[in-house]
Amino acid sequence: MFLVYVPLLRFELELLTWAQRQGQLIRTMLRCVVARSLSAASAVIRQQSRAALSTSRLLFGIRPLGPTCQVPDFQGTAVVDGDFKTVSAKDYKGKWLIVFFYPLDFTFVCPTEIIAFNDRSQEFKKLGAELIACSCDSQFSHLAWIQTPRKDGGLGEMQIPLLSDFNKKIADSFGVLDHDVGVSYRGLFLIDPKGVIRHTTVNDLPVGRSVDEALRVLKAFQFVEKHGEVCPANWHDDEPTIKPDVKGAKEYFNKVNK
Repeated sequence: MFLVYVPLLRFELELLTWAQRQGQLIRTMLRCVVARSLSAASAVIRQQSRAALSTSRLLFGIRPLGPTCQVPDFQGTAVVDGDFKTVSAKDYKGKWLIVFFYPLDFTFVCPTEIIAFNDRSQEFKKLGAELIACSCDSQFSHLAWIQTPRKDGGLGEMQIPLLSDFNKKIADSFGVLDHDVGVSYRGLFLIDPKGVIRHTTVNDLPVGRSVDEALRVLKAFQFVEKHGEVCPANWHDDEPTIKPDVKGAKEYFNKVNK
C-alpha cells in the first residue's frame, strides 16, 4: 500500500506546485491589467482635465498667458556666476527681460540655444535687457552642466542665470509645461519694464529659436515705446516705420512701394 501512495503523493505535490505557479502567473497578469487600466484612466483624466481647463478659460473669459498679460510672480534658485542665488520677477522690475524655457539639461538642441543667447548677452544688456534661461532641472544639474566643457555638450562659463524650476510651477504658470512629459516647451517671453508681456513664442521640443529674431523684436518694441510709431514686417534698425493713422500709413506705403 505504501508503494502505491508514494507516486500519488508526489503527483499531488507536483500538482500543487504547478497550481501555485499558475496562481502567481495569474496574479501577475491581473496586476499588469490593472496597472494598464489605471494608466489609461489617468491619461483620459489628464486629457479631460486639460479640456475642462480650456473650456473654463473660454467660459469665464480667462485667456492663456500672452501679450498684454502681467508676468507671473515667479521665484526660484538659479545658478549665477557659478553660485546659487534666489531669483524672482521682482528683481527685474523696471527692466526689459527675456525669459526663455528649454526642456532639459545635457540634451542636444538646448545647449546650442543657451550658448547662443549667452554669447550675445552683452547685446541685450546694451539695450537695457536681461536674460534668464529656465528648465525643470535642479540647480545642481545646472551647475554640473555649466562645469562641463562645451566640446562635451556642456555650457562652460555662463553670463546669464540658469533658473531651476524643479517643481515645475514656473513653467506651468507661464503655460509652457508639457504635463505628459514633465518638461517645458521652448517658450520665450519678452517682458517690458512694467512687467507686461509684449511678445511670446513657443516651439515644440525638436526646433531651437533665433537670437537674431529675439533682438529684432526687442528693438522693435523699444522703438514703438519711444517714438509711438509701429513697425512693419521684418523691420530692422533705421528702416521706415509707420505712423498709426490713415495719412501716416499712406506716406509709408508710398515710400516703400515705388
